[in-house]
Amino acid sequence: MIEYVRGNRNYLKYFDADTMITSILNLMELYFLILREHDEEKADVVYTVFKQYQTEIEEQDIRKGMRLRLKAKLDKIDLSYADATGYAMSERLGAKFLTGDSSFKMMPNVEFVK
Repeated sequence: MIEYVRGNRNYLKYFDADTMITSILNLMELYFLILREHDEEKADVVYTVFKQYQTEIEEQDIRKGMRLRLKAKLDKIDLSYADATGYAMSERLGAKFLTGDSSFKMMPNVEFVK
């Protein structure tokens, strides 16, 4: 969502209202970024637009995501809580995990876009 909002044209084709999912953690990151780079009014608008795609995080997503984060950290790879949990959610839901984070580039179930 962040790259899309920033105008990265490589992300345009992935934003389909019928298939998009996100979590409250990703919305939190998005809100903070827009608040930091713009202002509260724009952050509120962007948050409201993407809130409709929020999917609940389940306990299994947290557990699987944190196992992934720990494994990555032991390999000297720093994954955010939001990304690790989002990746676990995408696997559970059978959806591709869309990211520009190179830490995920070689992982299964990932659509890597720069």
